[in-house]
Amino acid sequence: MIKTLIKSTRMTWASKNANMFLLALTYAYFSNTPINNPFEILGGLVLVSVLWGALYTLNDLTDLDLDRGDRQKQDRAFIKNKVDKEFILLFVGILTSAVFIISFAAFPPAFTFIMSLMLINQLIYTVPPIRLKETSLAPFFSTATNSVLRLASCAVLLGNVFLVPISVYLFMYLAGMGTYLMYKSHSKDASLVAIMGGAVLLYMLYSGDMNLIQFAVAVLPSFLAAVPLYLSLFTNKESMFHLADILYHQVAMVFFLLCILVIVF
Repeated sequence: MIKTLIKSTRMTWASKNANMFLLALTYAYFSNTPINNPFEILGGLVLVSVLWGALYTLNDLTDLDLDRGDRQKQDRAFIKNKVDKEFILLFVGILTSAVFIISFAAFPPAFTFIMSLMLINQLIYTVPPIRLKETSLAPFFSTATNSVLRLASCAVLLGNVFLVPISVYLFMYLAGMGTYLMYKSHSKDASLVAIMGGAVLLYMLYSGDMNLIQFAVAVLPSFLAAVPLYLSLFTNKESMFHLADILYHQVAMVFFLLCILVIVF
């Protein structure tokens, strides 16, 4: 049972958190902002990742009936191995409580506040009766909002949420929305958002809000991993999803962590 619960946290998906922490850290690096709290930043990354692990577990529980009928999700933890609902909720509660107790005790209030927003956003997105993921508002509250909050959580640990330019938050919001739309096979909407995101990217590069090195280390790897997602709109969906999962959640994860360690130390 414990193994199944741990699997449900999808810890390899912590690459999303590492990606956003790395992007924020590049702004500290290029602005010569001193990083005097490397262990707090790494601890923050761990806390955010554990919180998201708990939220992924909760998501798998609330989606269980739907996932049983989805051929691409038959490998989900609670489909392959039955775990009582009470144990799942207890597991989620323990992880979430531990994260916020540690955050309240050892981290800045702004960091705890942003993690609270992550929790609230995911609850209204996932849990009935609101459950925005089954409404037309889903693209606005899924990966898009979560990417912005992940980025902000590291920025506040660096001392200033606006260390990262507003245009970068907007770009990551659009990138997250585009990823969601591609995953849901909404090709027209995904293409429109991609055009908007491309325009914001050109603005960032032209205005200096993002330099080429930042683009190469923090944006390009996730862009390359998103290529199979885009191709899934036109070709074999299952194999493209699997390739995207390997590229972003495994290969890019190692790259992101190495870059983070280099910058903070």
